[in-house]
Amino acid sequence: MCLTTVPVKMLHALHSEMTKLYILRLCSWMRVTTKEVSKHETWVTLSTLERNKSPYAISCLPLEFREITISAMDRIELMIFNLRNETAKSYDITRQLQEIHESVRLAFLNSFRDFAGYLGTFGAELAQSRSNKENNHVQNGYMNGTDRESSASMDGDLHKKLLVVLSNIGYCKAELSDQLYNKYRHIWSPIRDNDERSADMRDLVTSFSGLEDKVLDQYTFAKSNVIRNAAHNYLLDSGIHWGAAPVVKGIRDATLDLLHILVAVHAEVYSGARPLLEKTMKILVEGLVDIFLSLFYENKAKDLRTLDANGFCQLMLELEYFETVLNTYFSTEAQQALKSLQESLLEKACESGSEDAASDDKQVPSVSPDDLLALAQQHGSDLLQGELERTRLNIACFMEPTLQSGSKTSAYSSYQAPAPHHPQAQVSSPSFRRQQASSNSPIVSRRRR
Repeated sequence: MCLTTVPVKMLHALHSEMTKLYILRLCSWMRVTTKEVSKHETWVTLSTLERNKSPYAISCLPLEFREITISAMDRIELMIFNLRNETAKSYDITRQLQEIHESVRLAFLNSFRDFAGYLGTFGAELAQSRSNKENNHVQNGYMNGTDRESSASMDGDLHKKLLVVLSNIGYCKAELSDQLYNKYRHIWSPIRDNDERSADMRDLVTSFSGLEDKVLDQYTFAKSNVIRNAAHNYLLDSGIHWGAAPVVKGIRDATLDLLHILVAVHAEVYSGARPLLEKTMKILVEGLVDIFLSLFYENKAKDLRTLDANGFCQLMLELEYFETVLNTYFSTEAQQALKSLQESLLEKACESGSEDAASDDKQVPSVSPDDLLALAQQHGSDLLQGELERTRLNIACFMEPTLQSGSKTSAYSSYQAPAPHHPQAQVSSPSFRRQQASSNSPIVSRRRR
């Protein structure tokens, strides 16, 4: 009997070791194959049905990774099941199973980390491509019209590719990692408690979150360059001399041209990576206000050397328009930056008024800060609501909650009927109202002293 038992145990041990070896080879195949498929990206986004109605407009790459992982893990799962049933009856394989479980768990997690790294490489390569293109433009000195059109087309293509990378990362973080981990965690769950399983998921989410932030920075930085060019045209190249501005009649076309950049980004992110829409827009809106501040200080001694009352009221009306339209995406930091910009404009307008009064032979008294604020507030009260209604089609994506929730019927019905008239206080800029209602404005206080 003993002579029979020994060979049986040896065969079971051999079977166990061969199974373990084959499982390890499957784990290796999973990671190697993931690396191979990650070398090629088509940049073509899948349809809503192909991605199972996911809000992330992914390419085929995450689904190829998913198929590789499922193929390997299904085979591993079956082999471990057979090993338990066939061998455990006559041979204690607890130690071997523990080793296999841990090897499979680590291979699964590392495969996701590898894939995250490959996605990050795509983002880094796109960022480097953009940097190289910008350096070439600097070295060439200037671009003619054809070069500008070609550059704009290349920029648009690069931005869309960055958004594809961002969508793939978001999909893996929010959907794929959780889906596959829950599907296969029972393989190693006998030796993992709930806290350890939670730690695994936190580790995966952290890996993708850090990468998501990095690629989002690259995307918003690329968009900020476009916004800066449009903001420069809006403030300095729109054909208006701010020291002798015409009477304020409403917002200028340049205002809508600048806003349309944000409308385009909103549409792009909404269709490509909807869960990241609010975060992206808040970054860009804060960046827009910072760009305004930067352009003001860069040109306060040149193109913005003087700012008369009409110019001040024009800019204050348009800033109030921006703040009202983009209110959903105005962070606390953006509000503070906007207030700083408004105060800087007020100070510049007061300085310009004082200089004009000093050079006037009749010594006409300069306009006080309170008078300027009251004048700007009056223009806002008279014009802002009408401008919001006039441009409601341009700003629908920001002002219509029904559009953001995906209900087309309500959105279209609002276009067919006149918009209801709201009390003016509801559309007045919050930071502007604070300046108007309070005499504690730093600039006003300084001038009164």
